[in-house]
Amino acid sequence: MTHSPSRALLAAALCAATLGATTAALAQQKIEVYSGDAQALSLGEFAFTGGKTLKLSNGIGSGAFHFAKDPDRVIYTVSDRGANFTCDEEGQSISGLTPEQMCGAVKGGRIYPMPGYAPSIFKVELTGDKTFRVVETIPLKDRDGKPLTGIVNPLTKAATEIPFDGKGNKLAHDPSGVDLEGLVKLSDGSFWLSDENAPGLIHVGADGKVIKRLVPAGSEGDFKDAKYPIEGKLPAILVKRQSNRGIESITMSPDERFLYFIVQNPLANPDGAAYRDAAHTRLYKMDRASETLVGEYVYALDDFNVYKDGSKTMSAGRISEMTAMGPDRLLVLERTDKITRLHEIALAGATNILGSKWDDLATAPSLEQGKDAAALGITPTPKTLRLDTNDHKELPVKIEGLAFLNDGRLLMINDDDFGITGERTKIMIVSDPALKLTK
Repeated sequence: MTHSPSRALLAAALCAATLGATTAALAQQKIEVYSGDAQALSLGEFAFTGGKTLKLSNGIGSGAFHFAKDPDRVIYTVSDRGANFTCDEEGQSISGLTPEQMCGAVKGGRIYPMPGYAPSIFKVELTGDKTFRVVETIPLKDRDGKPLTGIVNPLTKAATEIPFDGKGNKLAHDPSGVDLEGLVKLSDGSFWLSDENAPGLIHVGADGKVIKRLVPAGSEGDFKDAKYPIEGKLPAILVKRQSNRGIESITMSPDERFLYFIVQNPLANPDGAAYRDAAHTRLYKMDRASETLVGEYVYALDDFNVYKDGSKTMSAGRISEMTAMGPDRLLVLERTDKITRLHEIALAGATNILGSKWDDLATAPSLEQGKDAAALGITPTPKTLRLDTNDHKELPVKIEGLAFLNDGRLLMINDDDFGITGERTKIMIVSDPALKLTK
């Protein structure tokens, strides 16, 4: 992929402008690291016949939330769909088997070593000896109380994958399956969660039962056999999400009035080529009571050069989490597979494109094909860099959860991918006076 000189110059200018501020902030940042009990988080082993044996752990770090009425030592986290990986070269290095041995001649296959895993919400407690423990597990359930799975849905409006069980057997798609990535807890005890794969938003009771799932308008038929209510209240254009790059982040205003959610990467609109080179993704604001959208904003992703990790394309970066700092003020986590960068953003001053031509699938060129937001008449959300893990090599890769504690400290948690590559979950507490919350 070739970038114009203007983008490269812009990236260089951004790096130069933020270097001094970042260096000064780092001198004030203090980070404490908490570890979990490996035995308590263990899910046992899975042996691939003729291949490797995986030591799996419970991946509790796909998202995080701190409920303001809880003590600072208590947080909620969430798992995604369970241990999984694709039938390709990466999968071969994990399993020790060739793609053909895992998925036969099927292209676009995905392996689920534990297909019965139930995506769950976890209540986690930090201890005084720099450890953490899970004190409650809330599996998501259908209307009959049966735990859900993380197996992909039978999508036709959006791209999907073919699931396999790790023994070469094809699995059926699950119309009720969920791929959780972010969460918030309300004062009534219920939760809202984001779904990365379909994509969508899911309202869940305190007991884990799904109250309803919101999906892109026009895609309701793909979920007709789901064992809970489905409503097509999200923008139809979201079916154009790149596979496995849907809604990974959700947060809430301090007064619980609004939900904010963001697409992990630019949409594949109109196609995958647009996704790979696009620099703009979509951030939404929803009135929680009426479940109607009141805002849609453009978020400009960092140029891949700023990560300094060898990334070669814009699609190497993605947004994995977002947490509120105040009304219409958000902290956004952008990352590659190696580096994480946190940006403070504000919606004030950004262009609200909700209901504009950019929501129309017929618009050509699309928002994602536009290289310069200003040329499109759009002002993206302003960004201020707050943390770069290039300056904190002690931190794990794939940080996916953020939550502000009542005392203003920032909690981060990594997704260990259920231990399939040997990673383990850690919780980090960041003290930084530059991270200032407002009510």
